[in-house]
Amino acid sequence: MTDVAALAEPRDLEQVRARRSALVKGARGAFWAAFCALLLAFPVIFPNPTVTSIAVFTVIFMTAATAWNAFSGYSGYIALGHAAFFGTGAYTLAVISTDIHMAPGYGVFSLVPLGGLVAAAAAVPIGLIALRTRRHTFVVLTIAIFFIFQLLATNLSFTGGSSGEATPAPAWSAGGYNDRFYYAGLVCLAVAVAVTLLIRRSRFGLQLLAIRDDEDRAAGLGVAVTRVKLVAFVASAFSVGMVGALYAYFLGQIYPQFAFDPLFDLSVALMAFLGGLGTVSGPLLGALLLEPLQQYFTLQFSASDLYLVVYGALFLAVILFMPRGVVPTVAGALAARRERRAERGRA
Repeated sequence: MTDVAALAEPRDLEQVRARRSALVKGARGAFWAAFCALLLAFPVIFPNPTVTSIAVFTVIFMTAATAWNAFSGYSGYIALGHAAFFGTGAYTLAVISTDIHMAPGYGVFSLVPLGGLVAAAAAVPIGLIALRTRRHTFVVLTIAIFFIFQLLATNLSFTGGSSGEATPAPAWSAGGYNDRFYYAGLVCLAVAVAVTLLIRRSRFGLQLLAIRDDEDRAAGLGVAVTRVKLVAFVASAFSVGMVGALYAYFLGQIYPQFAFDPLFDLSVALMAFLGGLGTVSGPLLGALLLEPLQQYFTLQFSASDLYLVVYGALFLAVILFMPRGVVPTVAGALAARRERRAERGRA
């Protein structure tokens, strides 16, 4: 009888673990379904124009942080020049819509994917140069390339120079003006999340993680290191370029110092670090926390730079107390808690 009980006990434990795993997956699926439903219904629940305007910027940064993390979070190469792709997408929409005298309205949204494609095309030569270096040199190169793009936008004639470039102004009613941009931003966000999920669940994603852990060893195992990094870099630039184009259309006027803003790179990096590098939900959480906070400070303190102090303090707090980010830290704490419960149950 003792032998039978001993044999049955592991089976019971496996069944318990299987049920627990199914419950966790079910709860996770229900959470994401509720989260998506809330995103879709947000303008209906909160129709205030100020709130929906903040929501548009939040969705833009959720997309940008997710796209940035799809490269930097999985490869370990911290890029601080993605504002170059954001600005490229913005100027693509502004210049083309102005040059062909495009009528304002829904048709201009068709230039948003084009902005992403132009940004991705620009990322190819940049990646071929920058990704041949290692991590610390790569960071410096991306910063330098960003400033080159900003100077080009300031000095080239077809970009409008320092006077900037205008985009078509749609004659939409004030009540639903922000909603159109919000839902266009959700489409961009869906694309960025889908790309991240494809990377995470594929052999390509495993290759990126191998590069992050030990690049030399990954190359020794047959990973085409430069090609893998380049593909992830270009895919990341595509989504960032799309929201750059959407940003330009939403504002109606862009200038080099705002389209190519170094604070953009600081923001998306901090959002990803706060939520958790190399996770799907981390950048989303980081953007949801930080971008509304930044917009609130801008509204309350007349566009002062006080929010930068908050950003700096928050970044220090994350590095000191949660270096892995919120999502991995919480997940690790929950896993440890479950393990302690399991040990008590076995005892």
